[in-house]
Amino acid sequence: MPRNILFSAHQKRHRTWLPGLGKELSRQNIEAELVVEPPDKDSVHYIIHAPDGPVSDFSGFRNLQAVLSLWAGVEEIVGNPTLKVPLVRMVDPGMVEGMVEWVTAQVLRYHIGMDAHIRNRSGQWLKHLSPPLARHRVVGMLGLGSLGQACLRSLASLNFQLLGWSRTPKSLPCIRTYCGEAGLRKVLAEADIVVLLVPLTPATTNLFNRKSLAFAKPGLSIINSGRGALIDDDALLDALDCGRISHATLDVFRIEPLPPEHPFWANERISIWPHIASETRVETAARILVRNIARHMNGGTLENVVNIQRGY
Repeated sequence: MPRNILFSAHQKRHRTWLPGLGKELSRQNIEAELVVEPPDKDSVHYIIHAPDGPVSDFSGFRNLQAVLSLWAGVEEIVGNPTLKVPLVRMVDPGMVEGMVEWVTAQVLRYHIGMDAHIRNRSGQWLKHLSPPLARHRVVGMLGLGSLGQACLRSLASLNFQLLGWSRTPKSLPCIRTYCGEAGLRKVLAEADIVVLLVPLTPATTNLFNRKSLAFAKPGLSIINSGRGALIDDDALLDALDCGRISHATLDVFRIEPLPPEHPFWANERISIWPHIASETRVETAARILVRNIARHMNGGTLENVVNIQRGY
């Protein structure tokens, strides 16, 4: 029976992904066929999966070896009760590079105070708004996975003071790291700018809520390019209204696209981005996907397997 790799994603993705994946299968001499409609489920050994695709029930794929996510976030599939094989999350070098560029730009925007000068049409010379050096600015990174660590390396090269936080203890060279609820309060109390790159799990949903934001250093700036549900929307609006938070730059939301009637649109202290901080790049991601499948077909282990209990 031939081995098939099922590409299960919305049809709008076929035009870009299928040629890229096909090219990599040929280049790496993989003896498997890429299909969008398999002749039968028993012929499917691997599924490249996006939540917007046709497959949501994996129980009928008796020879399935692994499901490889097309996206970095796996919260929409990790709790699927029919998933009985390893789930692999997307770790794409192009996506990491894009996230580093976006996060670094947003941190520098806050650090230098770009908005005040870009918007200034008062005729007044705003010399008093000269920024401090980066080594006098504290940036907190919430989430110390591959994306968070890559962003930290970029910010370290600019000499920012850096704090790191994760749900469980993690040690990184030259960076003060914290974990747990007490650690989160510590980072929020010290940081001038905080970046959220935490995976969305039941334990991190509403990580920023009224209780945690009460510990924020007055005037804290928030950058969220992780997941929208990491922040309690109402709690953020209240913290902005009282001045506890000075500004929030959001690239992710609970509902996307963000509905026109959502109060975020009317708040001048919120910058809204359309979930473009980091896109999966076909040219780099296809290589990673096929390489992982090839390694497994040849008896090796899969990389970036999700811990189902942790949710990432």
